[in-house]
Amino acid sequence: MTMLHQSDFLTSQGNALWPTGRQSAVALAFDVDGPTGDAMLDGSLLTNPRYFTQGAYGPWRALPRLLDLLSRYDLKATFFVPTWVVLHWSDNCERIVREGHEIAYHGHRHELFFECSLRQQLDIMERSRSIFKERLGVTPIGFRTPSGDWSPATAELLYDFGVIYSSSMRGDDRPYFHPAASSPHGLVEIPGRWDVDDYATLAYTEEPDFPIGLDRIADYRIVMRNWCAEFEGYHRVGLCWTTIFHPKVCAKPGRLSILEGLFLAIRRHGDAVWATRCGDIAQWWIEQHGPNANLEARP
Repeated sequence: MTMLHQSDFLTSQGNALWPTGRQSAVALAFDVDGPTGDAMLDGSLLTNPRYFTQGAYGPWRALPRLLDLLSRYDLKATFFVPTWVVLHWSDNCERIVREGHEIAYHGHRHELFFECSLRQQLDIMERSRSIFKERLGVTPIGFRTPSGDWSPATAELLYDFGVIYSSSMRGDDRPYFHPAASSPHGLVEIPGRWDVDDYATLAYTEEPDFPIGLDRIADYRIVMRNWCAEFEGYHRVGLCWTTIFHPKVCAKPGRLSILEGLFLAIRRHGDAVWATRCGDIAQWWIEQHGPNANLEARP
């Protein structure tokens, strides 16, 4: 096996990638979408109670179960939550905050940001901030775009709004900066990947059928091995791994074994893994790399 040295965990500018003693960073992240999304946006949810209950299962039943499991392994996570969900399952969202996890922006009804004008995007952010403050007493610092894409000016809009990081894009396996004219460093991006989205292997629904043409669910043991292998790869070479998991998909009773296997793999490395919230990683990245923002910037 190739031995790694301290210099392997430095950027080209010589900055430490992670705090002393940490070989890699892990930001467990969950999207608590509930029944928001396309069916709510186009109005079809009103005539499709089955689809509603399928989504509501996430914040109502699966989320408490997931929080119990995270507590058992003493892991903190980031939850990206549309604020319509906050309004309807406030108690469980309050528990996210009370137990030291991070809660962050994810639209109000899971709007497609790339289809919204800048005025509409700003309206969604302002409405969300007001609800988070009123119902949970917090002002988030993070954002994940609900649609997986955004318009060219979104990053700067978010930065000017007071958001310090996004976990929306796919461009690297370390954090990087989106340049902003009004900032010396811009918005931090903590990139994820579609293949660590639990929809890819565990989602199933009828009418609309999803995933189209993939009318089956993967073997749970294989899913756990794949996720663990992805995490181990990132850890081995000292990178930053985050997830795009959804409680309504991955936190069903039989699937907790998948998450438990992953949590065990993370904990097996002890303090060598910096398992923390996205916001902590973003703050660290700004402190360590902010002055070099122009050198670290990516298109």
